[in-house]
Amino acid sequence: MAIIQWFPGHMAKALRQVKENLKLVDVVLELVDARLPESSRNPQLKDLLQDKPSIIVLTKMDLADPKETHKWIEYYEKMGQPAVAINSVQGSLKVIDKKIKEVLAEKLANKKARGILSQRIKVMCIGIPNVGKSTLLNHLVKKNVAQVGNRPGVTKSQQWLKAGKDLQLLDTPGILWPKFEDPIVGKKLALTGAIKDTLYAKDDVALYEIEEFSAKNPQALIERYKIDEELLELPTVEVLLELTRKLGFKDDYERASERLIFDCRKGKLGRYTLDDVPKDPTKV
Repeated sequence: MAIIQWFPGHMAKALRQVKENLKLVDVVLELVDARLPESSRNPQLKDLLQDKPSIIVLTKMDLADPKETHKWIEYYEKMGQPAVAINSVQGSLKVIDKKIKEVLAEKLANKKARGILSQRIKVMCIGIPNVGKSTLLNHLVKKNVAQVGNRPGVTKSQQWLKAGKDLQLLDTPGILWPKFEDPIVGKKLALTGAIKDTLYAKDDVALYEIEEFSAKNPQALIERYKIDEELLELPTVEVLLELTRKLGFKDDYERASERLIFDCRKGKLGRYTLDDVPKDPTKV
């Protein structure tokens, strides 16, 4: 797949800052996209966390297959990794606050036993671009303090924010890793909007989308684009060319590819999850 690897200077700097600031915080919220929980985890951030208490927060749960989201939460918890799923704009503060206090219960109890009355908890939020960090943070602090945009690379600096009675949140820019070892991961990230749209071949991603939905949820394509089921039995290139004509783009498959990608992102193909929960619980 012809994805240009993207690792600008601000991402390298942000990675260094995360490493430096880890010692200042009590717990880390690692935000991932519920549609691709593992593919949207930056392996460099995973390596940095090591023994630091952390919670995986599956964002955009309203766009993901609810059954698969439940399986992923169960999987992480079984692996000893606390996890919650949220819709970034509804009722997330109570869910996250409760989980943080559950994870830090022993530490908070020790502080109370020593007569330390303050329950102030410092929390770092990390994740890849466009995973919903700024949207979530604005909801948690009940102000538009973090810049939001439905595109990667909006947050460029780190800032402390106050949420509720006890939480202090450190926002960080989205950080992608420099090379995708598995090209399918790159396609998933491109399809869901974690990579700038100028940095990948749209037809590659649209072909992946057709292949994925044909295998897992063909009805979504059939209903959205009013096509016969038999069409999806053809090679994916032929399906894309037929959809291009059907959408009125003649032979402009680039525009058709863009339409397919944005339809998928906007939920017009329904709720979906691209990552499968591993059958072997020791592997991801």
